[in-house]
Amino acid sequence: MSQLTIEPTGAALGAFVTGIDLTHPLSAADAAALRAAAVAHKVIFLPDQHITLDDLERVTDALGGRTTTPFVKPLDGRPMVIRVLKEADAKIGFGEAWHTDLSYLPAPPAFTCLWSSEIPPKGGDTMWSNQAAAYAALDEATKAEIAPLYGVHTAGGPYAAGGYYAQVQDQLSMTILPSDEALKEQRHPLVVTHPETGEKLLFVNQTYTRRIEGYDDERSARLLRRLCLHAVEERFRYRLQWRPHMLTIWDNRATQHFAINDYPGFRREMFRTSVKGEVPQAA
Repeated sequence: MSQLTIEPTGAALGAFVTGIDLTHPLSAADAAALRAAAVAHKVIFLPDQHITLDDLERVTDALGGRTTTPFVKPLDGRPMVIRVLKEADAKIGFGEAWHTDLSYLPAPPAFTCLWSSEIPPKGGDTMWSNQAAAYAALDEATKAEIAPLYGVHTAGGPYAAGGYYAQVQDQLSMTILPSDEALKEQRHPLVVTHPETGEKLLFVNQTYTRRIEGYDDERSARLLRRLCLHAVEERFRYRLQWRPHMLTIWDNRATQHFAINDYPGFRREMFRTSVKGEVPQAA
């Protein structure tokens, strides 16, 4: 078993993890320790991991098994790996809004793995927000109001045939596969229970949560806006300055994240996998 060293960031979430070499197969004990660290700290950062895509897929399998990402063209021969790329002359990046990965699916991923192949000399940071802390900080009246409510999630805004990415495809370096399948709706509780820790989590995001079930349009929009803004307040965040060959693993059930597009004229290339998840359960 590797001797993991875990150094928390001191912020609301996040820890740097060293003492493990992911170019070698993970033992069951190492895989369990890595997963436990990601659950405990919500997102972990493993610097200096000079891995291959075979290694990335093997780590993903050890954490619980790979799953696909709809509406984004995967790598040839690797249907469960996507290349998160912004060429130097591209205007639009990927993931430039607060979101929980694939929350529009019946069972969103449990974890996301993202490995940095090439990063700009400055900029291109990613932010995460702790949704357990966000829920805990809500006032009691709001907690009581949202306890029985469900949000309706859809990928239509970004990925429908007439959605955002379809409109800006010529400014992207990635190949998006727009489809009206993205318009399908999925209901999830506004407050869910983490299946491993039992924590209560706020489960709402500005990218995929379209409305609150049972509320009229005005009331839904007002509450949704308030919750989405609260969920990503600075006190719940950590901002990572990427390093080359760094692997991040985050608990997608307990976080939101945002990729900052502030590096015009520079190239940024990463590779991403997702770990199979569970159907979110009401708290």
